[in-house]
Order: sequence, then C-alpha cells, then structure tokens
Amino acid sequence: MTKPGGWANSLATDVKVSVLFCTRVPLPHSAPIDGGDVARASWAFPLAGALVGGAGALAYVTALAVKLPPAIAATLSLATTLVLTGCLHEDGLADAADGFGGGRYRERKLEIMRDSRLGTYGACALMMSLMLRWSAVFAIASPLPVALALVAAHVSGRAALPAFMRFVPPARPEGLSAQAGQPTARRAAVATLLGVSMLGMALGPAATMIGVALAASAWLCMAWLSMRQIGGQTGDVAGALEQIIEIAILLTAVVMGSTQP
Repeated sequence: MTKPGGWANSLATDVKVSVLFCTRVPLPHSAPIDGGDVARASWAFPLAGALVGGAGALAYVTALAVKLPPAIAATLSLATTLVLTGCLHEDGLADAADGFGGGRYRERKLEIMRDSRLGTYGACALMMSLMLRWSAVFAIASPLPVALALVAAHVSGRAALPAFMRFVPPARPEGLSAQAGQPTARRAAVATLLGVSMLGMALGPAATMIGVALAASAWLCMAWLSMRQIGGQTGDVAGALEQIIEIAILLTAVVMGSTQP
C-alpha cells in the first residue's frame, strides 16, 4: 500500500535529482545519486531545462530593465545559463566534435572524447554554438518573446535526452551515460510529452510543428552518427544533442516570429 504523500514525495525527489544532475544548483540531498536515480528522474529533465531557461530569461529581462543594450543583455543571459549548468552540455558538444572529427578509429575517437583538452573541432563547435544562441536571442530582442524562446529551447533540448538514453545503447560500459542508466520507455515518453507541451505553450502550434520536426531530425541524425562513429552514445554525445536541439528551437523562434504573448 502506498504511504500518504508517497507519490508526491517520489515526484519531488525525481525533480530534485534531475535538477542536481543537469545543473549546479546546490539542493540538499541526503544520499549520493546513482545511475538508477538518474534514470528514474529522467522524465523531469524538461523541468530542469525550464529552470535553466527561466534563469537565462530573468537575466535578459533584468539587464534590459537597468538600461543595458540588448547585445549585452543577450550575453548576460547566455552567461547565466552557462554558470547554472556548469557548461555540462557545452563540454559534451566540444568532446563529441573532437572525437568524431579527430579520431580515425572507434577506440581513438573514444580516447579523444575522454581527453579533457580542447581540440580544433571542439573549439569550432563550441564557438558556433555560442554564436548561434547569442545571435538568436539578440535577433528576437523583445523581452517576453526572448523569455519564452529560452524556456522552450532549454526544455526541448533536455526532453529529447531520456529517449536517446533509452533507445541508443551506451558506447562503453563506463562513463557518464552508462552510469546514468537506461530510462524506461514510459519515462522517456513523459519527458517527450512535457517537452512538446511546453514548446507548444511557448511558441504556438506552427512553430512547434517545425521545432518538433527539427528536434526529431537531430535526434535521428545523432543516433545514426553515434552508432556509426563509436557504436553507441555517451554523455558527450547526449550533451551535443541537447545543444543542437536548443539551437534549432531558438532559430525556429527567430524565423517564425510566433512566440505567444
């Protein structure tokens, strides 16, 4: 028999674990987080994304409120999200780009991805990611549309990760992805549904259809590429996928110009 408040406590724990895993927010937690905890909490990754996007939006609106130019506001918004996440996904993008671009064989690619040093491919990928996201925020400009686009982008990028962890096997038995565990199909579906729902509320139906199509295409391409390159996914590959989807949603918001008030 379920204890009173048991479901609520379980959901709250999942949300806390997802925030601890995806960000540097120092929430109190009595026990170390293991792979099973992360897999169970993966459905809440979009909620952690909403927190990150909301923090970036707050930084942007605050910067404009004190009369800073939009270019500086966009920079401070991006910096806020980087600090809040500890550059977790940016690091994954850089490592994946270095490994996929710089290694000739599977073993060498994985070796490069383990190396903490930044290579040419990783530096270029990181620079493009930062430039595209900054440019998108600066192009949208208006405070409320920027806020909605940021939340939508960060939610969508993380909503895709549980399904990726579920359906693309780990490339190696150790590492962040293997330690995080494999979410159930139900939890992956809940994360996807949350992502699509929040995307719809932020960008409206037309932009949501485009955003979902772009995110699905990125998911499939990254799944195919990671299987071809290294025989599966790693935490770095998942981080790269988050960055690509985040950029895709921001660019969708720019092109469509249909963020809802």
